[in-house]
Amino acid sequence: MQEHVIVTGSSGLIGHALCETLARDGFSVLGFDRPGMPHPPASTENIPCDLTSDASVAEAVSRARRLSAGMIASVIHLAAYYDFSGEPSPLYEDVTVRGTDRLLRALRDLRVGQFAFSSTMLVHAPCEPGQRIDEDWPLEPKWDYPASKLRTEELIRRERAGIPAVLLRIAGVYTDRGESIPLAHQIQRIYERRLTASVFPGDTARGQSFVHLSDLIDAVRAVIANRRALPDEVPLLIGEEDPLSYDTLQRTLAGLIHGEPEWTTTQIPKAVAKAGAWVQDRIPGIEEPFIKPWMIDLADEHYALDTSRARDLLSWMPRRSLEDTLPEIVAALQADPERWYADNRLEGSPSPAPRGARS
Repeated sequence: MQEHVIVTGSSGLIGHALCETLARDGFSVLGFDRPGMPHPPASTENIPCDLTSDASVAEAVSRARRLSAGMIASVIHLAAYYDFSGEPSPLYEDVTVRGTDRLLRALRDLRVGQFAFSSTMLVHAPCEPGQRIDEDWPLEPKWDYPASKLRTEELIRRERAGIPAVLLRIAGVYTDRGESIPLAHQIQRIYERRLTASVFPGDTARGQSFVHLSDLIDAVRAVIANRRALPDEVPLLIGEEDPLSYDTLQRTLAGLIHGEPEWTTTQIPKAVAKAGAWVQDRIPGIEEPFIKPWMIDLADEHYALDTSRARDLLSWMPRRSLEDTLPEIVAALQADPERWYADNRLEGSPSPAPRGARS
């Protein structure tokens, strides 16, 4: 008998790839996403679902019940709100937190083998270089996105009503084409030789963990495959254990893009960086910057992971690394800059600046 899996956020970067993979694995995949989302997965039963609406969630789950005879092997809950502007938004609460509550309550009428929630490693406090974060590391989200994820984790613990729960605390996701917002902007700054590519308002010896999309998909597949053996409730960190430092990342990118592996990145005071970001953000005619003042406060954060729990419970460890994938990402940029900019949702001129130029 074919097993059914629900994937929320099924049209997103992770959701689309996951749906296609699970369908190839033989699952009947029910994709929940907002009505009218473009490019839904072709191999998925796509079901409109607006997490901010009680009626929409109830109708989506009712349709899933009819298609699955009320038996769902796993729910992979990816849908959430995120925004790098740093501005407060009620959507963190209504989509991520309350939307999960709506979904869990509707699922009580089904037999659900597992509820896996895509959280973030950023629910944890950062560590110092030489330390590693495990699932028992202190919880201390620094901005609205991870804070909403932690509130949702707490809600799942209260409201799962006996459904086994997996809390996937995921590192920054990237692909062979980049498709990571902060990574893509860092590459753009170096590619265009922007002034901001040569300065950093933090310790350049620090860095943050990433995980390749294919490794994340494999982790989720392992979560589903091992669902009967996993603890009733378990957080799992998913990412590459050893992050590249900001300086190493800068030098590697500059070497790949411009043939300048000795690229110098100067540490500047946070107050200076904030003043510059404020000016760029407010003066007409100056392109709106990606780096916002709130990000500058977090520039010294370091996230190195201990993923031994995922190895023990899932027999999972990443097969890819950001360091080894950077040449592929840069090659994709150089082969077709306009497409790469579009894929990474970047504005600006997709052309490399000449040596010595700064913009």
